[in-house]
Amino acid sequence: MRVQRLALQLDKNKIAEEVDLNLLNPLIEKYKGKKGNLIPLLQGAQHIYGFIPDSVFRKISDETGVSLSDMYGVATFYAQFRLKPAGKHIIKVCHGTACHVQNATAISEALKEALGVEEGETTPDKMFTLESVACLGCCSLAPVMMIGENDTHGKLTGASAVKVVKDIKTKEIEHG
Repeated sequence: MRVQRLALQLDKNKIAEEVDLNLLNPLIEKYKGKKGNLIPLLQGAQHIYGFIPDSVFRKISDETGVSLSDMYGVATFYAQFRLKPAGKHIIKVCHGTACHVQNATAISEALKEALGVEEGETTPDKMFTLESVACLGCCSLAPVMMIGENDTHGKLTGASAVKVVKDIKTKEIEHG
């Protein structure tokens, strides 16, 4: 079987994310020249910007000598890293064994339909990002979704999951 390589084509109409690269300077100084610096550099950059823009990869590479291919390899291997901006509310739907058996797929499908996005995508208003995760560790509450870092909802149906998200959106609109 022959492997076909696809050239990365940049959308010339797409405006690059404008970020202040000077915010990286203290982070780069802290880790420059240190062994094992790649993951802390990427974590720190993501903490600063909420994701890791292309220009950040280039600056880190230029300043530290870490190759772009090494950085992209790590950033695409670990699920913790984001290469695109995430929504204000990250919705993680558990698809571990207990949740899968309790029909987590119905929750994901209902949320995809209600939000108009696929898993891994962010709504156009940047309010929600929908993700599928292997396990949230709440098996007794299956099926489960978590919004943000600690807002957990269990024993869900597709309709109840959509209601939770709609309630959040309503609160956001009311509180501007």
